[in-house]
Amino acid sequence: MSEEVIVSTEGSQEREFLGHPIGLTICFLTEMWERFSYYGMRALLILFLTKHFLFSAGEASLIYGAYTGLVYMLPVVGGYLADRYLGSRKAVTYGALLLVAGHLSLAFEGPQAVLNGDMVMRSEMHTSIFFLSLALIITGVGFLKANISTIVGALYGPNDPRRDGGFTIFYMGINLGSVLATIFVAGIGETYGWGYGFGLAGIGMLAGLVVFWKYQHLLEGRADPPNEAELKKSVFAGLNVEHLIYIGGLVAVVVMWWLVQHQALVGSLLGGFGALMVLIVVAYGFTKCTKVERERLLVATTLIVFQTVFWALFEQQGSSLTLLADQQFNRDLGLFSVTASQVQTMNPLFIVLFAPVFAWMWVKLAKRGWEPSTPAKFGIAMLLVGVGYILFAYGIGLTDGPGKSFFWLFVIYLFMTLAELCLSPVGLSMVTKLSVGRLVGMMMGMWFLFTAFANFVAGFLSSLTGAGGHGAGSDQLSVPATMDLFHSVGLLAVGIGVLLFILTPILRKGMHGVH
Repeated sequence: MSEEVIVSTEGSQEREFLGHPIGLTICFLTEMWERFSYYGMRALLILFLTKHFLFSAGEASLIYGAYTGLVYMLPVVGGYLADRYLGSRKAVTYGALLLVAGHLSLAFEGPQAVLNGDMVMRSEMHTSIFFLSLALIITGVGFLKANISTIVGALYGPNDPRRDGGFTIFYMGINLGSVLATIFVAGIGETYGWGYGFGLAGIGMLAGLVVFWKYQHLLEGRADPPNEAELKKSVFAGLNVEHLIYIGGLVAVVVMWWLVQHQALVGSLLGGFGALMVLIVVAYGFTKCTKVERERLLVATTLIVFQTVFWALFEQQGSSLTLLADQQFNRDLGLFSVTASQVQTMNPLFIVLFAPVFAWMWVKLAKRGWEPSTPAKFGIAMLLVGVGYILFAYGIGLTDGPGKSFFWLFVIYLFMTLAELCLSPVGLSMVTKLSVGRLVGMMMGMWFLFTAFANFVAGFLSSLTGAGGHGAGSDQLSVPATMDLFHSVGLLAVGIGVLLFILTPILRKGMHGVH
């Protein structure tokens, strides 16, 4: 009887395409185009800031960090609004509209900033429009990112064995969008003009919106609001709850526009809220939970905090590593050359190549009883990313001046990707398994909040590699400073990896049988 329950597709969407619920096709295409627009724009962002607006490398890195940090923070709010009021379908549609507006407005790059002595002269209007574009994208991602994944889950019944395969197909859409973006958007933006690259990203997002808008009926009501009557309930002046949420989204755009220009405040807010959430979870564990529940919560909280270091190093891809690729490395690969932003293509390509290998490897190890526990996988990830940075710091010191071997970029991207495959796929699963049922939402929020903080830290670390001040050369990274920083953070990551291995027996015991 239990075997029949395990393989049951009861509760899943009946209409299928290629063996999966037909709604998965819509989610795949929408997310592919959304990631195409996001990763394409992100690949160009740091270069656009330093070469078009003439921000120093340090200033550009802090703007980049604040932007990516807020991008990862807003889905916590967007997910709550969709679960409580809007439903995933309307939240995704609204988010996509904001994203199209944000990406397409970036295509109007405005006049090039110029140097007047040591002063940088920028168009105030176009600088303000640029930050508004970032704010629209931040808010749009907040409404779309978490909720498109929720729709995928809603297409499958609770015991449908195709669920994991469906999410695997969905995540392939993410990586496909990322690969295409870093090849085409990044290449066109650097080669033919920033506006063309950003415009292509906007067209991609528009394609995603059209697909979702035209074929949303294929979701067959599985992403509709939880309570349509409550959503349409009049509040005041003829405005209902739904109207107020949309207006609140526009207010959020204004708030994000202001915050992304005050980077230090963003870091303080993210760090402060993260620390507060840890205190709340720990206090809840000691006052409201059983011993088993409390210890599981403490294990999850420990791993969530440690993952900050990993993502802060991983997210150097869009900031310091792109600037280094532009300024210091020979990108002529013989048969073809790549632009600095196209170097970021290596990560999604490595994901596509190695994800099936890791999936096969974990299954084989599990059958022999050798599969590492979740804390051990986190430790492996820290060791890999740390060793990658130490090797990279050594490699860039072997050659004086520009023209450094592309091999060292290959090395660090390979190590980061292998580390990602050890940590990222098990992270969110770990949170849901170890959390108390009544606290899952808060724990997921804490995961994303610390990921957001890690992105801000990534921008701060990148800012430490740049020349200070303004004027000619201020966008250039200091190779000695970069070598010292990367060597130090590499050693830190290795140290945390060793610490996690030492703590693994204690953490496994605290998991109380959860794998």
